[in-house]
Amino acid sequence: MSGFLDAEAKRGRGALAEAASAGATKRRQEKALHRPARFGKEHIMDIPAGGADTPEKSSTAPSDAPIIDEAAYPPPMQAWYCVSILALAVMINFLDRGILNLLVEPIKADLNLSDVQMSLIMGFAFTFFYAILGLPVARLVDRHSRKHIMSIGIAIWSVMTAMCGFASTFWHLFLARVGVGVGETTSGPSAYSLLSDYFPPYKLPRAIAVMNLGFVAGTGLSLIIGGVVIGFVGTSSGYDLPFGIHFRGWQVVLILVGLPGLLVSALMLTVKEPKRRGIVQTKSSPITEVFQFIFYHKAVYIPLFAGLALRTVQMFGLQMWGAPFYSRTFGWSAEQYAYVGGFSLLIAMPVGLFTGSWLAERWWKKGIYDANIRVTVVSTLVAVPLAILQPIMPSPWFAAGIGFLAALFGGMAAPVENAALQSVTPNHLRGQVTFLFLFIMNVVGMGLGPLVIASFTDLIFSEANIRYSIFLSAILMGPPAVVIFWLGMKPYGRAMEAGGVLPPPPKIAAK
Repeated sequence: MSGFLDAEAKRGRGALAEAASAGATKRRQEKALHRPARFGKEHIMDIPAGGADTPEKSSTAPSDAPIIDEAAYPPPMQAWYCVSILALAVMINFLDRGILNLLVEPIKADLNLSDVQMSLIMGFAFTFFYAILGLPVARLVDRHSRKHIMSIGIAIWSVMTAMCGFASTFWHLFLARVGVGVGETTSGPSAYSLLSDYFPPYKLPRAIAVMNLGFVAGTGLSLIIGGVVIGFVGTSSGYDLPFGIHFRGWQVVLILVGLPGLLVSALMLTVKEPKRRGIVQTKSSPITEVFQFIFYHKAVYIPLFAGLALRTVQMFGLQMWGAPFYSRTFGWSAEQYAYVGGFSLLIAMPVGLFTGSWLAERWWKKGIYDANIRVTVVSTLVAVPLAILQPIMPSPWFAAGIGFLAALFGGMAAPVENAALQSVTPNHLRGQVTFLFLFIMNVVGMGLGPLVIASFTDLIFSEANIRYSIFLSAILMGPPAVVIFWLGMKPYGRAMEAGGVLPPPPKIAAK
């Protein structure tokens, strides 16, 4: 009898163990759907926008439903070649943008311009047509060859940078800068869309960090090369050419800097266009659908957009008035500022970029789903006090040292902000949503940043007291940006934990 009871007890315990094992297996499977993949040879699974049960849903979906693309990512050699060409394009982009900042004083003197007029040339002129043409270009990016669109854009902005060198009045220079902005509308949406189809989400911050080395090189070299060229030609009263043509030194600088971009335009055509991943549509979504999508997920997108707006107004304002700040406050020449500022950026920014991407990857592997936004908060929290202190330092070397640290910590946010946006946005909306992100950076940040400081200078302070204009801008823009980014951490973390790519609003999903 006891043997029979023992046998029954063993069978009962075996059944319980089997049930517990099955339950544990099920829980592990459910958890795996939302856990980031380990770094290794395997790629992260693509989870469709509708969630893990999308295959069952698709069986009842209409025949014209979006296609879910399951193709493998391109080989690493192709991916990193694309990154290298994009980095070169970004370098030329910011070299063409930044060189004008060193030439503020000679241009003002030759064309008899005020600080506000110069701020309009540096900021508003560039962003004006960027704002008008950016969205149509982004819609093209969502449907057509991104490498061809970007190649054309590089050629346009390079030629128009050289055309700035032929300007002889405010309006000539203003219109040429408008042309630079037209060409650069193609850069951001094309580049980030390409990278998102070349790299899985967990590698995207690293790829963006490498591409952003082009931003570092372009911004730093615009100072260093600009300083060298200015040393040779910028201080000259001018150059006489045949047929009575006369060029000022700053005009020669702009022509020499602009034309090499045509070579980069040709190199862009050698990049292989990757197959689009995730939700693929043969026509771009209406703009109303884009705004419906952003509004439906406003808890994720609004902190990203609003925080970026405040941060870039402060950042671009200081960047574009950096040379006049050091000149008017400490008596530095444009060449002195060029070398110190250029080498500082070339050292500080790469450290910041790779520290930010490394930290985001490390936290992601530990299951911290809001890693990208968390790094942005840390970066901004440290960089903002430094940006506030920089313009009120007692000596140029103290100011340059504080600026070095601000660039290092501020650079941590650059790759992870963009990676955060790409990771939650569906492929067929990515170009247009990226444009809105870059619209805020370029139109709001670059357009208003210089104008805010110039307005403070002209209306409240004076040209000699530009340091207080920069200080006031940092006080007003920096602290609110930290708070807004912090408010976006939890919503973004929940979105990433649920699978990454955000689902469409119910009304759009029902179509």
